[in-house]
Amino acid sequence: MQPQAAPTTPAEVHHGGPLAGFVVLDLSRVLSGPYCTMMLRDLGATVIKVEQPLVGDEARHFLPIAPGGQSAYFAAINRGKKSIALDLKKEADRRVLDQLIARADVLVENFRPGVLDKLGLGHAALSSAHPRLVYASISGFGQTGPYRSRPAYDVVVQAMSGMMSITGHPGGAPTRTGSSIGDLAAAMFMCSGIQSALLQRARTGQGCHVDVAMFEAQIALLEGAIPEVFCTGVSPRPIGARHSGAAPFDAFQGQDGYLVIAAGSDHLFTALGAVIGTAGLTDAPQFATRALRVAHHSELKAAIEQRLARQPIAHWLALLERAGVPAGPLNDVATMMQDPQVASRGVLPPIAGGGGGGQRAPVTPIMLSSQPYPAQLPPVPALDEHHEAVLRFAAGEPRALD
Repeated sequence: MQPQAAPTTPAEVHHGGPLAGFVVLDLSRVLSGPYCTMMLRDLGATVIKVEQPLVGDEARHFLPIAPGGQSAYFAAINRGKKSIALDLKKEADRRVLDQLIARADVLVENFRPGVLDKLGLGHAALSSAHPRLVYASISGFGQTGPYRSRPAYDVVVQAMSGMMSITGHPGGAPTRTGSSIGDLAAAMFMCSGIQSALLQRARTGQGCHVDVAMFEAQIALLEGAIPEVFCTGVSPRPIGARHSGAAPFDAFQGQDGYLVIAAGSDHLFTALGAVIGTAGLTDAPQFATRALRVAHHSELKAAIEQRLARQPIAHWLALLERAGVPAGPLNDVATMMQDPQVASRGVLPPIAGGGGGGQRAPVTPIMLSSQPYPAQLPPVPALDEHHEAVLRFAAGEPRALD
């Protein structure tokens, strides 16, 4: 897909990938918007990151700090973007932004609804002057509704959506998931929404407003909890690592640590029994069906852990793999980073240049046959590093951002 009669063409701004030729103007900050534009950049788009003078995106100051002095958090999700610092209260800088909007295919922002309207930069104002522009807004609760003006962070939408009510162990304190899925889910839905809007524009010639709410993104992830309430009228509660509708499907303690086993079907349960010993397990009447195994999950877990205690975790994992039973070690993040599968696929390439401080960061996990994972990630922009190049691009110089 290429832009149709867009302000830019693939020959003007191009670094490979299916979105090559599309220009994304990124007015967002911290996580949800920048993570979305990171994915667009990894898929080939050129991303121009507009930041505040002197301080930049506040994420530039987040811990931890890499050896080169750059925020490792910021580096991981802003590599490869072009940075320009603009003070939108200054007339000259505002003119530059207006020129960039005229050349952009997509504008991404994650301000509270109404904030950019006050600056004359809302969708209503820009769509009339730039009907092909795809205007992408991530907010806590969306552009409409009684909560539209509320501020929201990840933990707020995790709590309000019900996500935290099903996370953790029975009887435990409310637990946020270990990653910021409130922001990240919204970013991923927005990335899909933007590409859908660009496909629609290719057919109709018209851009549109893409509205993604962090709150709704969390609700969309409740794939099993909402059907459970619909069918039973009762809200599910935290159940730890196990699955509410399959057993054994849990984390199990062995002789020297933990492993996870997902053997929820009858044939996988039989295969598991053949590995760890069938006596009193697969032939027990209380474990005869999937429903019975779920009903007796505590008794089943105890029986499995009694058997697993006889040998090290590595012993069982090797046997389970040969038997075709889905299982895996319970890695911490540092162990995962050394995993041979991660190394063989190049999932964590180094960030080029000194700005990343030698750190590695995850690729966008979409491997196309035409575009394998890169051997290294592009450099992290210093604040306002590309000011002159972006000015030349705004003024119409075709290859200024190459």
